Amino acid sequence: MSNHLKLGVEVISARLKPRDDYGGVNAFVELRFDDQKVKTSTKMDDSSPIWNEKFFFNISQTEDLSNLSLDAYVYNKTSSITKSCLGKIRILGTAFLPYSEAVGWPYPLEKEKWSIFSFAAASGGELALKVFVTDNPSPKVPNLIPTKKIPSKTRHKIHNIPKTEKSKSSPRGNQKPSQPQPSEPQHLPPEPPRRAHVMESSCIQEQRFVPLPPIPTTMGFNPNPPDYSIQQTNPILGGGKRARPSAHDLVEPMEFLFIKIVKARDLPHMDKTGSLDPYVQVKLGNFTGKTKHFEKNQNPVWNEVFAFSKSDQQANVLDVIVMDKDMIKDDFVGLVQFDLNDIPTRVAPDSPLAPEWYRVNIEKGGDIMLAVWFGTQADEAFSDATYSDALNAVNKSSLRSKVYHSPRLWYLRVNVIEAQDLVIVPDRFPNPYVKIKLNNQVVRTKPSHSLNPRWNEEFTLVAAEPFEDLIISIEDRVAANREETLGEVHIPFNKISKRVDDSRTVPNQWFSLESEKQRRVRFGTTRLHLNVCLEGGYHVLDESTYYSSDFRPSMKELLSHKQPSFGVLELGILKIEGLNLSQDGKKETVDAYCVAKYGTKWVRTRTITDCLNPRFNEQYTWEVYEPATVITIGVFDNNQINSGNGNKGDGKIGKIRVRISTLESGRIYTNSYPLLVLRPSGVKKMGELHLAIRFSCSSYIQMLVQYWKPLLPKMHYARPLKVVQQEILRQHAVNLLATRLSRAEPPLRKEVVEYISDSNSHFWSMRKSRANLFRLTSVVSGLLGTGDWFQDICRWKKPFVSTAIHVLYLVLVCLPEMILPVMSLCLFMLGVWNYRLRPRQPPHMDTRISFADNIHPEELNEEFDTFPYSSQDPGIVKMRYERLRSIASRAQTVVGDIAGQGERIQALVSWRDPRATSIFMVLCLVSSVVLYVVPFKVFVLLTGLYIMRHPRFRGKTPPGPVNFFRRLPAKTDCML
Repeated sequence: MSNHLKLGVEVISARLKPRDDYGGVNAFVELRFDDQKVKTSTKMDDSSPIWNEKFFFNISQTEDLSNLSLDAYVYNKTSSITKSCLGKIRILGTAFLPYSEAVGWPYPLEKEKWSIFSFAAASGGELALKVFVTDNPSPKVPNLIPTKKIPSKTRHKIHNIPKTEKSKSSPRGNQKPSQPQPSEPQHLPPEPPRRAHVMESSCIQEQRFVPLPPIPTTMGFNPNPPDYSIQQTNPILGGGKRARPSAHDLVEPMEFLFIKIVKARDLPHMDKTGSLDPYVQVKLGNFTGKTKHFEKNQNPVWNEVFAFSKSDQQANVLDVIVMDKDMIKDDFVGLVQFDLNDIPTRVAPDSPLAPEWYRVNIEKGGDIMLAVWFGTQADEAFSDATYSDALNAVNKSSLRSKVYHSPRLWYLRVNVIEAQDLVIVPDRFPNPYVKIKLNNQVVRTKPSHSLNPRWNEEFTLVAAEPFEDLIISIEDRVAANREETLGEVHIPFNKISKRVDDSRTVPNQWFSLESEKQRRVRFGTTRLHLNVCLEGGYHVLDESTYYSSDFRPSMKELLSHKQPSFGVLELGILKIEGLNLSQDGKKETVDAYCVAKYGTKWVRTRTITDCLNPRFNEQYTWEVYEPATVITIGVFDNNQINSGNGNKGDGKIGKIRVRISTLESGRIYTNSYPLLVLRPSGVKKMGELHLAIRFSCSSYIQMLVQYWKPLLPKMHYARPLKVVQQEILRQHAVNLLATRLSRAEPPLRKEVVEYISDSNSHFWSMRKSRANLFRLTSVVSGLLGTGDWFQDICRWKKPFVSTAIHVLYLVLVCLPEMILPVMSLCLFMLGVWNYRLRPRQPPHMDTRISFADNIHPEELNEEFDTFPYSSQDPGIVKMRYERLRSIASRAQTVVGDIAGQGERIQALVSWRDPRATSIFMVLCLVSSVVLYVVPFKVFVLLTGLYIMRHPRFRGKTPPGPVNFFRRLPAKTDCML
């Protein structure tokens, strides 16, 4: 290295969290490196200041650079002479990069005093810096200007401040040097060989730069991100207070003109050949809809419904025209006209309007059966209607609103024990294995080198009703890429035993396998020894357990008798505002629809075409069996409307999750939720979805009791599945659901099911790992922050608090039996104190918690890289890279689990789940009394004996407190 190297620091911006005892934030940054100190300008009353100021430090001993460190302090200027530290950053010399490789980076601020545990010092803010090493910084930065006048007798000791003078404005920094001329490159004088710490302590250098014009950072750090929070709205639901009570009181009423075309009879012939190919044309102003046509049919049956929005009406007359389809020009058959002023209005839940016969052609005859009325989205015909905004669509079936039900899923357990009498022709050394196939799931045993092999391997697969046959075969590996089938058996599911728990033993069975080879040799029959059963006591996980919508077991008997519903969840999907282009400008319009999933019920709204502010106003209901469940609502762009796009997947616009336990019973939540999508270019707000949500509890006691029951069915604890096995089975379950739901009409496409089920949530990314790490940091720092609080008590910073703590300490020392009652009472008081800070709205996806608002493009490139087959370098590097991602995904899950446990502890008194906090407060109040009455020694004795009790006195399911704790909400469902 050259002795002319400088350490450059660009202070870009910050996002600060002011302390409670201060008002606004008057922030400035102080940089310290190698006994040199500089500071930025002060940004008054700004919690997101932008500086874009560059500073340079001399490096006294370049060979010792890796042992040095840069400290950045962020201060709040409270007065002209006082300041308070909001946080600091320490960057080691090993992280310094050349200027060409350095990027701006948001560093989390830590407390002024570091703890032994570095993750315990987070202070809740960020400072964006760009740190680099350069040998010629002068042409790109202004001169250094001392902020304080330095005495002449000591100025010679400050070797890193060049002589400067104020001058007129220049293109950069508004300053220019007097020597040398501007055309020549400007250099700072080299530093002397002595280190900077020889300066006197009274002459510590303070420098500042005149601010540069704003310079965009290379990593996309945005100091003022867009608003991603939910906003409360005030829609007029159900038509207002004077409207009739109805089942659609969570949506705004929309009026439609419905035309139901039932059938026709005795239509006249229009062609010379005597044939008639009729269809009906419905015309209202500029809107024209057509039914399908029938060939050579005088009595067609259509049963089609058209709906025209009343706000789009452009005429006072409705024309229903019967036409004869022809190759050259369609012939007119007849006409029926309706005056809109004479059309009746139907208000649900009135009975449907009866259709009537109308004469089509007075001269030639013919009748058509019609029903015309004004109604709202509460009408039964709403879901099957073709709307005025979709009359020209080719595939109209993909536009209608529909309700889907997931097939019932089971776990199929197959234990492959042994096989007998394998037939190998010609005689050679065998290498057989068993292949099990169910739907698209294929598993194999290990090869065994015997004519009577034994495997004793157990496999678990996912099966869906109605079941398909289980196919089991024995394969012989003849060569490296060649297998030969030795026998095969199809096992129907009606012959497979079912069990609810592990108390029942399923007997083993022998199955005969036949093949062409065995029939050819005419001797022996290969037999396979298996243990096959359907597990009805498990809940087949098709969603992550963090934000699952159902935990009920597979068997119907367990559903109906042990888990009755205790409430109803109602969802009103109102509208979407401000939709952006769904494909980053590649598509000019948006054909939006919404899909909501809770339990086994999926709902899909109608598609509103060519609209950036669609209004749905559709309402749906679900029964609630478990408070710790989450409803997921996704918004998609329909690409199946026009022909030729059948192979193109629907675009993902965003999704929302709402946890049931965070909703108060009977309250209507009307909010607008930002639709967020993470793309290789970063997080993008696609629009805002307006929802109305209401949870109605029919049995409050039953719901409270549910908090103490096991979250999952008993079999998950009696015979638990491994974590890796659960994730593999979840992928199979999602694929099976996507296959079955795609068979419906209109189909629910695979990309929709995978996006709602979040099938890729287990994939590793640097962003998720960093987010989970800082979640853990936030939780642990709160626990370890009590040490700083105790130091403040010892220093008597707040005399009243210190006096109270000393009195409390004396009481607890003199009366040790008061320790536990006081702790319970303090937790109770903490819950009461936090009641005023309780969340008013259900939580939503947080881009800051997800580390999605400010993320390096390289991390996004890695996150969106294909997995498990990377598009990067091939060979051994690729293999190691994929292995690292697989291992890191498990570490990411572990860190997230630890963070989730800490967040559940915080949720005890945070009122995020108001019912759980109420229960905990009551328990604290009761326990404070009980612990006061019961002698301390007796309590400790009974507690120890209970914890160390014999296994025969333990149940197979977790105790009530554990079940209650697992139901507490964590911030996992807020993760993007």
